Order: sequence, then C-alpha cells, then structure tokens
Amino acid sequence: MHTTVFEYGYLTCDQAACDEFSAKLISKNDFNYLKEVSLSADESETNKCLGLTKRYGYELIQVKNYVGVLFTPTGEHIEVLPKTGRKAENSQQAIVESRQMLLMMLQHLGSFRYVASNQASIATKQMPLLEVFISQFLQSVNALVKRGLKSDYVTQEDSLHFQKGKLKVSQQIRYNVVNKHKFYVEYDEYLINRPANRLIKTALLKLSNYTRLATNQKLLRELQFAFADVPSCKSVKQDISALKLDRGMVDYHSPIAWAKLILDGFSPLSMKGDNSALSLLFPMEAVFESYVASVLRSQLADDAELTTQASSKYLVTHNGRRQFQLKPDLLLTLTDNSKLVLDTKWKLLDLEDHNYGLSQSDLYQMFAYGHKYLNGTGDLLLIYPAHSGFEKPIEFSFDYSESLRLWVVPFVSDLQGDSYLIWPEGFSFNALIS
Repeated sequence: MHTTVFEYGYLTCDQAACDEFSAKLISKNDFNYLKEVSLSADESETNKCLGLTKRYGYELIQVKNYVGVLFTPTGEHIEVLPKTGRKAENSQQAIVESRQMLLMMLQHLGSFRYVASNQASIATKQMPLLEVFISQFLQSVNALVKRGLKSDYVTQEDSLHFQKGKLKVSQQIRYNVVNKHKFYVEYDEYLINRPANRLIKTALLKLSNYTRLATNQKLLRELQFAFADVPSCKSVKQDISALKLDRGMVDYHSPIAWAKLILDGFSPLSMKGDNSALSLLFPMEAVFESYVASVLRSQLADDAELTTQASSKYLVTHNGRRQFQLKPDLLLTLTDNSKLVLDTKWKLLDLEDHNYGLSQSDLYQMFAYGHKYLNGTGDLLLIYPAHSGFEKPIEFSFDYSESLRLWVVPFVSDLQGDSYLIWPEGFSFNALIS
C-alpha cells in the first residue's frame, strides 16, 4: 500500500482529523513510528523532513519541503510530492503531473542523473515514485545482463591436488604437513565474482522487501536468477571501495549508481529508526536549484559562464580572518567581467500577500550578495517557480540603491522539457541567451 501527500501536507491516524485538515490517513502503527522518528531525529536528519504538531486537540505529522518516499516498518510507503500550483491538489492529474515534474528535475541532481522521466509511458505515470525508481534500476540491470556481465581476475587461496600459481609455504606447512600430496596455493581465476556484480546482486536482494508491483517483482526474480552465480557482498563498504569501472564497463555506470543508492538506504537522506525503515527524500530547494542551473546553462550564450554555489566572498573579516561565507545559488559572468547574481527559492509566491509573500531574510541575503559579489552595483534575481498566480515577473524592481536592483522572476518548468526563465521587461538579457 502507499499514500500520496503533497509537501507541507499532514498525516494522521484519526479519521476526524483527516476530514478537518485534509490530512492523509495512515495506520496508527505507522503514525506512532513516524512520530517517534520525528521526535528522536537529530538536527542533521529527519526533523528537517517531518514535524509533529497539534491543532485543535489533534496530533498531526506535517511533511516539510522534502519530497520522495517515506518507508514504515509495516511495509507501507508514503509518497511526498512537490506542490506545483497547477491543478486542484489531490486530483489524480495533479498527482501525475507533480510526480512527472519531480522525475524530470531529478535528472539534473547529482547521482540521480540516471533517472529517466519516461514522458511517453502511461504505466510510469501511474506508478508511485518508489516503484518508478525500482523499475529504472531493474531496467538498467536488465540491459546490462543482455550485454553480458563482466568477469575479472580474482585472487583465490586453496589446497589443491596440483600446484597452480604461487605456493604459500607457511600455509602449506600449517595445513598440509600430513596431506603432502596437496598444495596450498594462491592463484588468480577469471570469475564473475567481482565487486560490481556483488553490489548489484546485493541491491537486487534488498529490493525484494520493497517492491509490490507485479511487473517489478517478475523482472526482479528473473534478474536474481541471472545473478545466481554471483555471491552477495560480505561488506558493502569494502566492495564500494574496491570498485573499479574501467572503459570497458560503461554499461555498469547506471546500475551501479542505482545500486549504491539502494544499498545506502535509498539516500540521499536515510531515516533509520529501531525498525530500520528507510527513506528516499530530496530537499526541493536543492532539486529546484539544480534544475534551474541546468536549464540556464543549456540556454546561455557561449561567452556567459554560470557558476553554481559561488563561495569566494565572505560577509565579514574578523581579526584578520574571513567569516560567514556567502554562497549564492548561481553567479553569471560575462566576457566583460560583469556579473549577475541569481538565487532560487522553492516557494509558491502569492502576490496578494503582504510584500508579495517575500521573506525579509531573503532580501537581506540578496543585499549581502549584491554588495560582496557586485560591489553594490548591478542586478540580482530571485527565482521562484511559476504557477497560475505568478506567471510573469513582479513589475518593478526592488531597489537597494540607485545602482543595485533586485528582480523577482518566475521559472517555468515544462513537462515536455521546454523549461525557461522569464526575464523582467526592459532587463538587458539578450546578450546572455544563445
């Protein structure tokens, strides 16, 4: 079973609270587990993803701006999707579009570049995220099996009836002082038993506990049979350290990338409680930033350089040491050395709100970027996701001074891949776009 909730939505085990707050109903055992995890998590882990709250006497768990999959010990998984502001929330079309948008963005996020959004696949659109990820791993392994698993020379030690390789004298004396007709030797044998194959085999075994989709279960069994002669990892960490993917192993790149994520507890953020339930969660701020950077980089002119997470400037100098590093999401540099600072924010702006819903702390942050990276002269852009209530840039700039201006602009995420930034009117950006 799986439950779908949008970011900042609520989970409850109380039907009355479900009706009152449009919360998603989960079992009492699952609720208590997530409650325990949210209360016991340290600052670096899941309290960033889950929050326990009480409203009108009802206990609720609120998911925050992390999206992906939460696992519970009962076997249920909770799918957390990003808000898009496009369709009525909780409609099937909204769920499908949100899932597809997340998959599209994840293609540009680090090790998840192997994600394929499969726009044309109706089956994929209906799959929950967990099964999509499992399916893509299985498909990558299936393609590898069809091309043939790679073998490698593996060092073996054994007592044989004939001498082969190098005689191990100390072991010969220890083990074969009576069996003088045998030889304790060390030799290399060309075997399928190598770290890459062991990691994939171990990941396949682990998935047996997670997939519920019949097509995934069928393919999983077939692939486990194909890896029947490969032992599982004795130590995943050691096999990852020993892993070598040379030029002849291009077909291994995608399955190994997936296997590492699966064996690491479906990282990038693992949520482990006493029952070792796991999670696959992504901070939407990082996903959106990575996607915007990738789209802009593909659209910029050749002479424009885009730097992500620039880190050359600091807020202050104290006792001769620079402190409080300033890291704007994006820094655009042209050939004349002029610069443009861009920062992404994953938030659905409501232009009817006070100050358009902008955060005062964000404006202070952009002020610091402008003075340190632009020397107080130039333009800064705050980029928010476009939606039905924010389809064009805020008309006027926010002026820190006569020479330093901040623009607030929407970024359109198109499911067909034609995503783009909407630049402000009258803004000199033609030289930036190829």
